[in-house]
Amino acid sequence: MPVLNRIADYSDQMTAWRRHLHQLPELGFDCHQTAAFVAERLAEFGVDEIHHGIGRTGIVAIINGQGDGPTIGLRADMDALPMDEVTGAEWASTVPGRMHACGHDGHTTMLLGAAKYLAETRNFAGRVALIFQPAEEGGGGAEVMVQEGIMQRFDISSVYAMHNNPGQPLGSFWTTPGPIMAAVNTFEIHVQGRGGHGAMPHLTTDPIVAAVGIVSAIQTISSRNHNTADDLAISVTQIHTGSADNIVPDTAYICGTVRTFAPHVRQMVRERMAQICEGQGASYDVKVALDYQQGYPATVNDAARTAFAVETARDIAGDANVAGDKGREMGAEDFSYMLQARPGCYLFLGQGDGPGLHNPGYDFNDEIAPVGASFLARLVERAQPVAR
Repeated sequence: MPVLNRIADYSDQMTAWRRHLHQLPELGFDCHQTAAFVAERLAEFGVDEIHHGIGRTGIVAIINGQGDGPTIGLRADMDALPMDEVTGAEWASTVPGRMHACGHDGHTTMLLGAAKYLAETRNFAGRVALIFQPAEEGGGGAEVMVQEGIMQRFDISSVYAMHNNPGQPLGSFWTTPGPIMAAVNTFEIHVQGRGGHGAMPHLTTDPIVAAVGIVSAIQTISSRNHNTADDLAISVTQIHTGSADNIVPDTAYICGTVRTFAPHVRQMVRERMAQICEGQGASYDVKVALDYQQGYPATVNDAARTAFAVETARDIAGDANVAGDKGREMGAEDFSYMLQARPGCYLFLGQGDGPGLHNPGYDFNDEIAPVGASFLARLVERAQPVAR
């Protein structure tokens, strides 16, 4: 089955919605305009319930089907990124320093398209809960919505989401059972030495030498402290220190990211990094303070729900355009919190060639919106068929 005909009929509307949202990007939990736009569209569609202010600006909308049945959850993220856009598109961001560089405007549009179709047809049993979530980009909006009880409040039994993927063939799907995206931790290391004249380093306690030693030692965690069968990425992404060529500074700053899948690897890295900071501090006679922040957990798909999602994707895209066991990647996603609360599946939808995610030249490909909306709608109809 290709794109659902009814959804194809209003694909132009979906493009208009998406480009409107793209022009007005909002950050974190402050998705007020986006949420208002979503609520207006949902009211027009005639959904049965609209619940505002969950996770500050999140929305959960309910559409009742025909007869009794479970409630299936479909989630889209709404927030943008703090960066300037360089696409030059007519619908480019109108807000300096903000842009939809990850396609959440498209994710919201695809869920709105599915909502419009499902509210019209209601060819399913039970209910569908449409989850429009703020603050995926670092704020953990999914965790907040789960903590505020959306799974229990709306009796959600399973939950699904997807993400656009530049570089993947247009309209194709991929996913995998089990872990699909990594857990993320962030570390900051503050090195306190004693500065002085660069010509008299013996009178200083050099934090730069210590910082270089710490960074070098951190690299041995991946190469010497873990089983290579367990995926692990540790990247030092910033080192800041110094102000002039002839001054040894007082301090140095290091930070970076850690990506893991297995909980025991996540814990091992934290312990080893603390040991390295303590040991290197003693070696170089500096004070070292480690701030290790645990972020999103790994995104883990339920095997049965993943198999079902793959079958549904094949209905839409055909067997050749769906990979159901593609493997995992080191990115992170706060949908992980929803999958900890309820079984479900996270998928990727290809949008063809073009700049990658979080790139100032990125733009969501409107051609895939009807594909994504059709997938979400068929997911509901196939999961909860009407009794005949």
